[in-house]
Amino acid sequence: MNWDRLKEKLNILADAAKYDVSCSSSGSKRANKDKGLGDSSGMGICHTYTEDGRCVSLLKILLTNHCIYDCLYCVSRKSNDIKRAAFTVDEVVELTINFYRRNYIEGLFLSSGIFKDADFTMERLVKVAKKLRQEHKFNGYIHLKTIPGASDELMREAGLYADRLSVNLELPTSSGLKLLAPDKNHKDMIKPMASIQQDILKFKEEKKLIKSTPIFAPAGQSSQMIIGATKESDLDIIKTSSTLYQKFNLKRVYFSGYVPVLEHQNLPILGTPVPLVRENRLYQTDWLMRFYQFNPQEIVNETHPNLDLEIDPKLSWALRNREYFPVDVNKADYHLILRIPGVGVKSAKKIIAARKFGALNMDKLRKFGIAMNRAQHFITCGNHVGARDMDSLTLRQLILQNGSSKFSANFSPQLSLFQ
Repeated sequence: MNWDRLKEKLNILADAAKYDVSCSSSGSKRANKDKGLGDSSGMGICHTYTEDGRCVSLLKILLTNHCIYDCLYCVSRKSNDIKRAAFTVDEVVELTINFYRRNYIEGLFLSSGIFKDADFTMERLVKVAKKLRQEHKFNGYIHLKTIPGASDELMREAGLYADRLSVNLELPTSSGLKLLAPDKNHKDMIKPMASIQQDILKFKEEKKLIKSTPIFAPAGQSSQMIIGATKESDLDIIKTSSTLYQKFNLKRVYFSGYVPVLEHQNLPILGTPVPLVRENRLYQTDWLMRFYQFNPQEIVNETHPNLDLEIDPKLSWALRNREYFPVDVNKADYHLILRIPGVGVKSAKKIIAARKFGALNMDKLRKFGIAMNRAQHFITCGNHVGARDMDSLTLRQLILQNGSSKFSANFSPQLSLFQ
């Protein structure tokens, strides 16, 4: 095997994969110096985080950056003048095994441009996973980015070897996709999502009856949308993500702020900032829907179609719905306590558990990890009574002045269980 050529391919195809955020990656470029132990170079090593906060390193690459499509938002589009490369199945397997043995990675995130057709590409993705599992007895994490348009049989086979499957919806609306990728349509992307979901349920039911039934995509499926490349409102984006969760029981919907790397009249001009704050607010909204019992229309609706970029969406909702506040933390139910700005899921559970043993006061609340600089304005506790007479605009300015809800450049929306 030509290792120089393989390293060149790795540079090209790892760089091309960086635009896909649906493995919760955060890069690291810590080089090995003075014969130290380990290496975290920039070539394909990314980090994902489990539900319990454990960091997992993955080899994140494309099988190829050749593509038959000409999507304007994609750096790998066929009309773009870039250096092209493609791994063979054996090369991806060899890289994965070697990186794993050296303790660089714990798994593989494999995506691809589409060459020839969907089945041709998907077949090779499946072969990588199958060879790792069957020939090398590889039990590390495998995430396959599936190819819309591939046969149901290939999708089903992929789920037998991969821990997670994902289908990128790419853009939030059909009109946006038609504008920037006229050769694609959402129906072709929705179909494999439905097929994967049916197979997940089918295999689970069969497993109950026949213990030898193989596990199918045990980590479920996810999707990703690019935001900022087209002019959808946050309402459009949240409607789409909410539908994906409801219809296909997705584990995650990821939001990727558009990075202007190509010039075209239908795209934001080069130099347009990546919408990181907006991306952050969308992740926070996603968290509210999945863990805080919020309905999407409570956060964004026809009256408020876009998220407030200055304050987090829970605080924004609270300021628009002052009739619910202040909340008596010694009497309110769990649902309402979850809606107090500054109170997270863990803190809410602590409040419910602790008040069985006596009335809570502000000193006790401070020990629960509550962001009191926000929460104090929205709660009643002992002798403390939150803001009742202050109007929402004045209260908003007061909170902003204290800096309790401003966006931080160091904030990681995919890691933080925001309060």
